[in-house]
Amino acid sequence: MNLKGKKILLGVSGSIAAYKSALLVRLLVKAEAEVRVVMTHSATEFITPLTLSTLSKNPVLTAFTKNETGEWNNHVELGLWADLIVIAPATAKTLSKCATGHCDDLLTAIYLSARCPVFFAPAMDVDMFKHPSTQHNIGQLISYGNIFISPEHGELASGLIGDGRLAEPENIVKVLDANFAKRPVANAKRVLITAGPTVEPIDPVRFISNRSSGKMGYAIAEAFAAAGAQVTLVSGPTHLKASNSDIRTIGVETSGQMFEAARENFQSNDLIIFAAAVADYAPRHVAEQKIKKQGDSMTLDLAKTTDIAGTLGTMKKPGQLIIGFALETENELSHAQDKLIRKNFDYIVLNSLNDPGAGFAHDTNKITVIDKDKNVQRFDLKSKEEVAQDILNIVLTKWSEA
Repeated sequence: MNLKGKKILLGVSGSIAAYKSALLVRLLVKAEAEVRVVMTHSATEFITPLTLSTLSKNPVLTAFTKNETGEWNNHVELGLWADLIVIAPATAKTLSKCATGHCDDLLTAIYLSARCPVFFAPAMDVDMFKHPSTQHNIGQLISYGNIFISPEHGELASGLIGDGRLAEPENIVKVLDANFAKRPVANAKRVLITAGPTVEPIDPVRFISNRSSGKMGYAIAEAFAAAGAQVTLVSGPTHLKASNSDIRTIGVETSGQMFEAARENFQSNDLIIFAAAVADYAPRHVAEQKIKKQGDSMTLDLAKTTDIAGTLGTMKKPGQLIIGFALETENELSHAQDKLIRKNFDYIVLNSLNDPGAGFAHDTNKITVIDKDKNVQRFDLKSKEEVAQDILNIVLTKWSEA
């Protein structure tokens, strides 16, 4: 995760949802972030400082001074220490004080001293959340550059059902992690990715396809979108759905449809990644009615499909990068290098079905990346999310050198 080694200051204000801060701290620590917790006085009535200090492995601060010694908890120093501040739960009162600069406790003093990104995760009853004054305060805080993690819809402590539930800790961590995933070099870059299988119909109920799950292509799309790139994902039929709402997804079925979608978007993108498993052949004629079983055998007349990567590779503009994939079973390296040259790729990602845990349907992959200068990088077996990060890092390094 991108939270490793990051300094996170968690502000906890007085809401029944404060109990969720324990899990939030635990998840942040598990992600190897350094966590310090600041609580308002009312928050201590819902969860004890001892609980959060034990989980964070740091003293929890609740006031400007330590009562026993009179030692000052330096709010300016704390505000500058943090790489990110998240206030969760953020009550209507805390939102109001931060929006107006009403600084009467340690948490609001730290907020006013911060130079890092500040995230607010509201928690309150539905009518309080929708009240014009609360919405005004949220608008003010957003105008200051703060980031909001929207509350979730569900049953509230009052018994009402609506918006106002504190976002689940797992979802808060995802938002914070994505903040650190952004890379300046990826901003304003446009990325086109193909993913999944294609389906070539034989008749209204039968088709030719392959075992591709689309997991690798989707993982790559998520990695580049999290880094700040504008991602268009052309996907064949799959049960997957992009979790990042910024990813523009174009659903297709046949290789012809995938070619048309990729061709229409090719010229406007800086990077094209051909991760889809496209059928090489398709039935020359598609029966309008279901083909009835007759005789002991059946012959299908297959026609070669358009070579999407090869065709679009001839259209590459200066400055564009193209990455292809090669799934091989024999003479893997030589076949991949030949494909890289023939299709005008800048990089090719080689998978071998001879490697356990690699290839279709697995949650893991083992890749070798070859560039057009014949440099070879071999990677260990990893999750497909980690493989996507490796591919992302190769591209970011290339863009940084440009």
